[in-house]
This record gives sequence, structure tokens and C-alpha cells, in this order.
Amino acid sequence: MLLVLYSLHIYLELEILLMLVKVWVFIFLGCDLEPQSNEPYLATSLQDFWGRRWNLMVPAILRPAVYSPVQRIAEWKMSSDHARFLAVLATFLVSGAVHELIFYYINREMPTGEVTWFFVLHGVCTAAEVVVKKRTFVGRWNMSPMVSRLLTVGFVVLTSGWLFFPPLIRGGMFVRLPNEALLFIDSVKHKFFTFGS
Repeated sequence: MLLVLYSLHIYLELEILLMLVKVWVFIFLGCDLEPQSNEPYLATSLQDFWGRRWNLMVPAILRPAVYSPVQRIAEWKMSSDHARFLAVLATFLVSGAVHELIFYYINREMPTGEVTWFFVLHGVCTAAEVVVKKRTFVGRWNMSPMVSRLLTVGFVVLTSGWLFFPPLIRGGMFVRLPNEALLFIDSVKHKFFTFGS
């Protein structure tokens, strides 16, 4: 249950924070930002979750910066399926390294590699899923969308609890963040109510 709550906390925190940024940008700059997620809890596969539903800005950056160049270079030496697998794995490895850096800035503790392993595991599973879909089960066997959603989201939540959340928990992020949010709200209230005096 705690894993589900941590996952929900991260999702809602990002949604609320990014919604506030979107409103701020619209008010002060007059432009609209694209949504950062597309109902990730409805993902029917890891490929769907990571590529089309969760943190949409990241695939938009990593696809042209990592995935496409690695795939193009790898296709000179190997088959397109192997090149695609290598490109997916390289993309997730880069994402893992960047998340390790982000976690270092949040926790101020040396990286343990858990977060990178989380992304490597998801990269291997996503690449395997692409290969399996392409070669084996297309047209022969379809899983119910409800079952595939439960399996996908369940896999993400379980592996998050195993590899992604432990560095944040050890660093006290889930305790510090609400306290810092409350301090920020108190500060804003203080500025707002003393502004008119």
C-alpha cells in the first residue's frame, strides 16, 4: 500500500507542480505549454507508459538526442532489431544517469546506482516488449486492456518501490518535501497578509 501511495504522491506532485507552472507561463507569457503526462495509469504496456504517457517532455528530448542517433549508428553494424534494442537501452541508461544526478541534488548523497538500474531494467523490458510484439504475438493473442493496464502499472509501482524510491526514502525526501511546502505556504500567507498593512 505504501508503494502505491508513494507512486500516487510522485504523480500528483508532478501534476500539480507542472499545472502551476503552466498557469504561471500562461498568465505572464501568454503561451500555453503542452501537458507533461497523458493519464499514465491507463498505459497498456511499458512502451505506452514511457513513450506516450509519462513525462512527455523526456521522450521528446531523448528520442532525437539519444535514441535516433544510437539506432542509426548501430544499424551500420547490426540488424535493425538489435539496433532498436540497443537504442532503447541507451536511452533508458541516459535517463537513469540523469535521474541519479537529480537524486544527488535532492538528497546530497552519493548515488547508489539503484535509480540507474531501475531505468536499465525498464529499458530491457521495454525493448523486449517491442521485439516480442513485433515477432510473436501480433494478431494471434490479445490481452484485455484492463489486465495489461494492471500488469504495466503494477510492474512500474513494484520496481519503483524496489529501486526508485529507496534513495528518496533514505534521503528523507518524502518527509522534507511536505514540510518545505508548508513553510512556503506560510511564507506566501505572511507576505500576502502583510502586503496590505
